[in-house]
Parts: sequence; structure tokens; C-alpha cells
Amino acid sequence: MSRIFILALLLPSLVFAQVKPKPKSKPVTKTNKTVVAVPNPNGGYIITGELKGYADDTRVSLLNGQTGAPEAETNLKAGKFSLSGKVASPEFKILIFNNQPPYITLFLDNSVIKITGTKDNIEKALVTGSKSHTDFALFNSSLEPYSRLFAAATTDADSTMISQAMVITEKFALAHPNSAITPLAIIRYNQLADDIPKMESMYNNLSAEVKASTLSKYIEQLIAEDKKTSGTVLADFSQADTTGKMISLSSFRGKYVLIDFWASWCGPCRQENPNVVKAYNRFKNKNFTILGVSLDKAKESWIDAINMDSLTWSHVSDLQGWANAVALQYQILNIPQNYLLDPEGKVVGKNLRGAALEKRLARILK
Repeated sequence: MSRIFILALLLPSLVFAQVKPKPKSKPVTKTNKTVVAVPNPNGGYIITGELKGYADDTRVSLLNGQTGAPEAETNLKAGKFSLSGKVASPEFKILIFNNQPPYITLFLDNSVIKITGTKDNIEKALVTGSKSHTDFALFNSSLEPYSRLFAAATTDADSTMISQAMVITEKFALAHPNSAITPLAIIRYNQLADDIPKMESMYNNLSAEVKASTLSKYIEQLIAEDKKTSGTVLADFSQADTTGKMISLSSFRGKYVLIDFWASWCGPCRQENPNVVKAYNRFKNKNFTILGVSLDKAKESWIDAINMDSLTWSHVSDLQGWANAVALQYQILNIPQNYLLDPEGKVVGKNLRGAALEKRLARILK
């Protein structure tokens, strides 16, 4: 089954990365109506469904939105099903049938929830009884005209559309400090604005309960990473390039430079390389360049990957894998990972993946 999990779609930098191995331990409803959730007297959720078009005994599975693991399962009988359980806080789930898409995306809370729909249009099934899901549907509906702005490949979005979408996401966030959906609105805002301080201001407006959610923890991580590195000058280093010549980071002063940590054996890195190539080709004549730092061990594989992926910029490595001296110096625990430095060597961006790098450079190198 293809990767469908919601947090994977929202948080690609966390999901699609090669992680350094740890040492072994020693022994949708579109409505503006106010929705009052129906609480389950047992303290958990109850989901009942009435669906047309499915055969009897069709398997109904509720999947964890982050891991894809089944959390509850049952079979349809005469088009009806019932599932129950409990969530610690409202969170994304997938309701899938016979383990095959299409599927229903739920923002599940501990309510009595009813789902009605048809097999031919299951993604548009009506979900009632959950305030969190109703907020989710309302927010998605408001952003539907701007959905292309959040596509990974979008780099030439109209500035007017971006401004309009930013207004929508900010208004939603400020108007719903107690909604479990608001962290998603804040994340969407930052995808458009690329403004961590503003994101932090919006985050500070959230209730304590909402701040405890998984999406809020992701926002906290973004804020912490930005405070840790933004505006700092990275320590200098030198390593050998593919010919054995020593190249130092300081030799790139005066230019915007992307320090790109990758490896030939890293699948997510190789998938990301076309995005890096595109950004390099667009901005290489505007005082921008790239310094690749490889966590390879085999020189031949390293050079073959450089040529195969058309990575026509400077590359260095000490061929020590995860023990690469620069990776240890910068505490690199997963790849791909990158730092964008300004001409003075100060960090102005980190972990710019997909179209984010090109978007950031377009703002800086006008």
C-alpha cells in the first residue's frame, strides 16, 4: 500500500530521512455551524458508520496517522460498522476499507461520531459528532482554493494567492486557540510565510491542552531549532574533495552557500537531489553555491552518485560514513540535512527540503 499517513504528508523532514543508527543497548463536512461534540460516557470514542456500496465482511481498519498501524478493526455488516477506543488527545487517523485507498481522513477525538457515505465517493463521507473533525473540515474547506500552494513541487506561486492564504491561516489560528486543528493552521502559515518568530507568536496563543498535541510538539521543535542556529556563524571546517584537495567552509565567504549533508547510499537523499539541482541551476549565477558533505565510505560510489545525479558543485568527504568529522562537529543524526548560510557565514535557513530551498532563495536573491 502506498504511503498515505497524514503526519508523513505534513512533516516530510521527519519522515523521509536516513537516520543514524543508534548504538545497541547493553542488556469532510463543509459547514460554519457550531458543532457540539457528543461525549462518550465511557471517556473514549465510538465511531458508527452507514456506508453504501460495500460488500458484507468488508474489513474496516482505523490506522494510526503517524505509523499506519491498525488501532481498531471490524467488518461491515449490511453497510454498518462500529469501532470504539480512546485517544489521549485529538489526532489524525485513517479509516480504510480492505486496506485499500481511497480512505477517510479523520481528526479523531473522544466523541460519539457518525459517518455516512458511499463507496464511490468515500473521501467525501459526512462525519458528524466530533468538534475536532468539524474544525478540520472547515479549515480544509477555507484553504481548498489554495491547495496548490502546499504542493511540494510548487515554486512559482502567485504572491497574491500566498498573501490571501496567509490571512486565512492566521485568522483561523487566532480565532481558535482551543482547537486541536490550530497547530495545523500554524504549520500551514509557516509553510507560506517562512517566519519562525511569527509562528512562535501564534503558538504562544494556544491553550495548554492544545500545546500538548503531536502537531504542537512539531512546532516547538521548529522553534527550538531556529533559536539554536538562526543568525549564528557556523564553525569552520576543511575536508578533501573528490581529487584530494582540501576545501574549507570559510573559502565560500562572500556567497550564499548551502551545506548539504547526504550520501550515495541514502535513498531519501537521492530522491531530494533533483530539488537541490533545480535550485542550484536557478540561482548559481546569483551569488549562490553548494558545498556537499558526503557520509559515504566508498569513494567510487560517492563519485558515481555525484555524476549520476548531476551534482555539479563542490563536494567533500573523509569517507568515514556516520563518523564523518563534519557530521560529528555539527551533530548530524539524519540525512539529508542542510544549512543555508549568508555571505557572512550566518545561518539563514536549515533543513530546506522539497521546494522550500528554492522558495527561500527566491526571497533572498531577488
